[in-house]
Amino acid sequence: MKKIQKVIATALFSVFCFGTLSAFSVENIINEKTKKSAKNTNEALLKAAEEITPEEEYYIGRAVAAQILTRYKPLNNQQLQTYLNRICSTLVINSSKPELYNGYHVMVLDSSEVNAFATPGGHILLTKGIIKCTENEEELAAVIAHEIGHIQLQHALKAIKSTRTKAALTAAGQTVVYAVGNEKLDEMVDTFNADIGEIVNTMTTNGYSKQQEFDADNAALALLAASGYDTDGLLGMLNELKKNQDVAAGGMYTTHPSPDNRIRNVKLRGSKYPIVKTTQARVNRYKANVKGL
Repeated sequence: MKKIQKVIATALFSVFCFGTLSAFSVENIINEKTKKSAKNTNEALLKAAEEITPEEEYYIGRAVAAQILTRYKPLNNQQLQTYLNRICSTLVINSSKPELYNGYHVMVLDSSEVNAFATPGGHILLTKGIIKCTENEEELAAVIAHEIGHIQLQHALKAIKSTRTKAALTAAGQTVVYAVGNEKLDEMVDTFNADIGEIVNTMTTNGYSKQQEFDADNAALALLAASGYDTDGLLGMLNELKKNQDVAAGGMYTTHPSPDNRIRNVKLRGSKYPIVKTTQARVNRYKANVKGL
């Protein structure tokens, strides 16, 4: 925030100096258009500095989830959905952020595409395709834990804040343009307004940064270990994704780092966690709940 203010202050100082050297009066420089642009800059700055409340985070996430559901149909399998939500509850209750404004919710999408989404505010959407890639509950828990990692690290919200900062700087630059009278750039920039479509595009087309994906994997390892799962579940899941990479195009293969890169990271980070033996109870309930997919 201080950096943005410094940039804008420097820009505006240049405007006034330019006016003095060109024998323009301040009154001539600060015309109505400039005043309007300066007001726009101030509003963008305030928006950039503004913290997103838990309630706002939830409603942003709900809007994002609603858009994703226009692309994918929900799977009608209440038993599987209940099972996934219980795994999610086990993971988040052992995390540093067990509560959200309206809690965490998992939904299954009726799609063979291998993909998973996590929106701000706790909405986790898993395709039937990615569930079929798993071989046990540990691997399924690893998929959910990775998405929880994105939520708790607020990766989607950071994208919003980045957009707000860019909008503030753009507005500041536009104020300078108006003040010195450059009519070629005579278009008012819009102040930031949370662009739900852009967030959806990030998750479904562009993806998060490689570092954010690695950070979500690291968070998943900690969640799995804290919840009594073997962290090798994430390693197993990534190996399954690697095996399916050549036959399953699109989905997370276009938005995530290659499985090889993630496997190297998980091997390095996961070595510090103890090996946990899978219980027969987990084997049985996994088979009972994913059968028929």
